[in-house]
Amino acid sequence: MANPLHPVCSGFFFAQLAERMAHMDTTLVEVTRGALVESSHAGAAVVVDSQGRVVFGLGDVEEAFFPRSAVKALLALPLVETGAADRLRLTDAELALACSSHSGQREHTETAASMLTKAGRAPDCLECGVQWPKHEPSVYRLAADGAKPSALHNNCSGKHSGFICLACDSGVDPKGYIQPDHATMRQVTAALSETTGTKLDARNRGVDGCSIPTFAIPLKSLAVAFARFGTGIGLSADRALAASRLRRAVAAHPFMVGGEGRFDTVLMNALGPRVFSKTGAEGVFCVALPELGLGIAVKARDGAGRAAEVATAALIERFLRPTHPDFAALVRPKLTNWNGTIVGEMRPAAALLA
Repeated sequence: MANPLHPVCSGFFFAQLAERMAHMDTTLVEVTRGALVESSHAGAAVVVDSQGRVVFGLGDVEEAFFPRSAVKALLALPLVETGAADRLRLTDAELALACSSHSGQREHTETAASMLTKAGRAPDCLECGVQWPKHEPSVYRLAADGAKPSALHNNCSGKHSGFICLACDSGVDPKGYIQPDHATMRQVTAALSETTGTKLDARNRGVDGCSIPTFAIPLKSLAVAFARFGTGIGLSADRALAASRLRRAVAAHPFMVGGEGRFDTVLMNALGPRVFSKTGAEGVFCVALPELGLGIAVKARDGAGRAAEVATAALIERFLRPTHPDFAALVRPKLTNWNGTIVGEMRPAAALLA
């Protein structure tokens, strides 16, 4: 093995080391207790325009991550651009649910069931798996009634209902739609590949929590996709119209995208069509800022959703300058103990602030 300190090797070695250090994750969010920093979350974040020009970056923005649920709106594009949504008479609330990671509240499950009915299918057609609601009061209500959760309570049931609607409208048997080689899954995967500009195949494919394929995609490419989703630039005419319709649906029904108290719902309730945001598992967040033509992608290295939320809010504040009071609380959320006493806060690292 070559000695990195040998005069012949040292220049190359230290150049490589400097390049790697320049791309290392940096602190995105600090967590305080009293006046002291108790913990911190490192990661990467990037803001780009629809041409892929980086206007802000921290960490290695070229590294590929699994976006998980953050790309649900991109997977919903074929449902609209093929005309399936119109032929099945899907409402804006139903289209918003197709983009969601919902909390399993009654409004969510009823809306998913309505989508399936319009496709001529029953809830047993869902292949996302059974999940207890994320909304605690809904869990207690089910338990009090002696009922059990179903696949409709799965946070991905709206997305899956959208896949089933797309398959049925195309005359395709939806059975096995979660498999990579199913015609409907190939269709939505192609939309994801085209919007992100990333080749998606078995080499970067994993299996998501709801059993559909998920693909590792560079953080910068995710941000580009959301800049395009927010503006239509770089998309076909039909796809740009589909993106606009999905954004309007979500802006009109932000509750469907998350639920009571959820970050996406609170954010889009406050800012309306100025922002489209979507959380993903393991600390990923993707955002479109349509009026600025920008896309944002964030990854908390430790997978902490709380860190990704604060970092995302900080970048929205940096570029959009919203003044809504409900938004301000998302940038520096307070931490309380069991007595309700404020004991600290989460705050964006200085590098995220303008």
